[in-house]
Amino acid sequence: MHQPARRTVLAALAGLACAARAAPPEVPAQDARDIRAVIEAQIAAFHADDAERAFSYASPAIRAQFVVADYFLAMVRGAYPVVYRPQTLAFMLAEVIDGGTIQRVRMTDRSGAAWLANYRMQQQPDRSWRIDGCVVTRDTGVTA
Repeated sequence: MHQPARRTVLAALAGLACAARAAPPEVPAQDARDIRAVIEAQIAAFHADDAERAFSYASPAIRAQFVVADYFLAMVRGAYPVVYRPQTLAFMLAEVIDGGTIQRVRMTDRSGAAWLANYRMQQQPDRSWRIDGCVVTRDTGVTA
């Protein structure tokens, strides 16, 4: 192979390697479905004011932090009103970021304001998923 063509091929291969490294690892489809089901089930429990059921979807660390399901429900009601009573939900692709599984969910509140809920998910030894935290920010339409 002649020198300029060889450099072009090597540059293309290097570009592919960088692109492959830059893309976050995909969450397997079944895990993504299971993660979505857990979040939807917790939101349904919030809607029903079922503290015990909502608390059951929290990770062991969250459960240890709040101990009592009613305390957990009160915290969500006060600190995360859009998660407690979302008007709309739109699930984005689940991603592995810095070794952790994140599920982003776009939500609107009762006034129509848009929010982005970043759920940190944790897989349990039995392979089930639990919510290990949630950070909610105004949805600007731009994701990192």
